[in-house]
This record gives sequence, C-alpha cells and structure tokens, in this order.
Amino acid sequence: MGHHHEHGHHHDHSHGGNASSRALSISLIIILLYAAVEAVTGWHAGSLALLGDAGHMVSDALALGIAAFAAWVAKKPASKTHSYGMQRAEVVAAWISSLMMLIISLGIIVEAVDRIHSPIKVNGVTVMLVAGIGMLINLLVAAILSRSEQTLNMRAALLHVLSDLLGSFAALVAGAVIYYTKWYPIDPILSILIGVLIIASSFRLLRESLRILMEGVPSHIDLETVSEKLSGVNGVLQIHDLHIWTLSSGSIALSAHVNIHEVSSWESILKKLTRILEHDFHIHHVTLQPEPDVFDCKPCKR
Repeated sequence: MGHHHEHGHHHDHSHGGNASSRALSISLIIILLYAAVEAVTGWHAGSLALLGDAGHMVSDALALGIAAFAAWVAKKPASKTHSYGMQRAEVVAAWISSLMMLIISLGIIVEAVDRIHSPIKVNGVTVMLVAGIGMLINLLVAAILSRSEQTLNMRAALLHVLSDLLGSFAALVAGAVIYYTKWYPIDPILSILIGVLIIASSFRLLRESLRILMEGVPSHIDLETVSEKLSGVNGVLQIHDLHIWTLSSGSIALSAHVNIHEVSSWESILKKLTRILEHDFHIHHVTLQPEPDVFDCKPCKR
C-alpha cells in the first residue's frame, strides 16, 4: 500500500480573512490621519520623540496596508499552481513588517545618539498634548486589531501599533520632564530605550516568520518526542522520514513513513496515530505512508 492522506481539520478562511481585512483597513485610515498631525506638530515642536513616533505611525500604515493585502491574498483557494492555497502570504507580510520595524528603530536610535550630543530645545506642552492623544489613538487601534483572528500577520501589525503606543508614552514622559526641568536630553534618551524594546520584539517576530518560511519545525514541538510517541503505538515497527512544518499561522502539517508488521492492520494503526497527533500535538494536517515489513510476508500461492 502506498500513500494515505488523512485530513482532520476544517477552515473558514473567508470569514476570518474578511474580519481581519476590515480591522486592518479601519486601523490604517485612523493611523494615517493622526501620523500627519503628529509629524507636523513634532516638526514645529522640535521633538525627536514625537517625530520618531510619527515615523513609526507612517511605517505602521505601510505595514497595515501590506497586512491587509496579505489577508486578502490568503483568502484565495488552493489552485493547480498553489496546492496549499495562499495562506503563507500572511507570513511573508509578517516578515516584511518586522524587518521594516527593525530598520526604522535602528534609524531612530542613531539619530537619538546624535541628539544627545547636540540637544535641541523642545516645546514640552505641545509634545505632551499630541503624545497623549497619540496614546488614545494607538489604544483604539490596538483594541480593534486584538479582536481579530491572531495570525502571525495580525501579530506583526499589532506589534507596530504597540510600538507606537510605547513611542507615544515616551514622548509624553519626555514632554513632562522637559516642561518641569528643562532637561532636553530626556527626549532622545527615551527614544533609544523604546527603540531597543521594539528591536527585541521585531527580532523575535522576524525569527518566527523566517522559521515558517524555511519550513522549520515549530518551536513548541520536539521532533524526537513526536517520533517516540508514534513509535510506541502497537503494531508500529519504526517511524522515519518524519517532517513537521507550519503551513500558516495555526496550521501545522506532518508527513512520515510508518513501518508496520502487516498491511491489514494499517487502518486501526492509522486511527491511533492521527488521534495522538491531534490530541497531544494539535497537528491536523497529516500524511502517513505505511510500509509493511516485507520480510514477514508469506509467499503468495498461485
């Protein structure tokens, strides 16, 4: 007996995708409008924290645009050229978004270091006012996105918004310190601190999305443990050519060759194997190929 393919999952990509696209589109409009306000105000106030936050919001708008497009593409059904469908478009979008976040944060840190050596006078009251409104805007957008399906793509979009929330908070604190103490270096110093936090989060998401794109074993699954569990099923001689990878966020696939004593027992063995994979490891997209022990086969009678 050759190849046996067992499906144990069902998706409603259309409903989840539509909700995600709608949430991303609304968030995109809100962020673009306020980014323009924040950029103009930051320029007049001379605040790097405010300008940096506006830059983050512009990058967010671009990231959300990419995420919305990816969510739309991911709804496309499987075809002759893409047999798994286009779900991985969201992973690609997450990778691009996290890379953008990494580059922008590095740029702001470099500029902030230069500002520490050459502080610029900042209007504290204006910075506090705009940053406070910015925090409310980011909280609103974060609430909209957090209620959507939490794919890797949505997590990347949410990371951009949360980083902006931190940026707005830093700008608010900087404005308050400048207003009461006139200590201007606080503005770039806080920009550096927030930049480091964002880089750490971006790097984690970048690594996770790259792992999926390179078809690595999901980080929460141990290949040896899966192999041992499957090998312990009665009737299984050996598990080999075991592969586990992520198709898209929340969708894990597995394929393996299973050495068994007799082909007649394959149906019951298959049920036990798929039950273990579903219940113990939450793997539902399973392809198992039985390989009978040919040395135990009796000679055929003519």
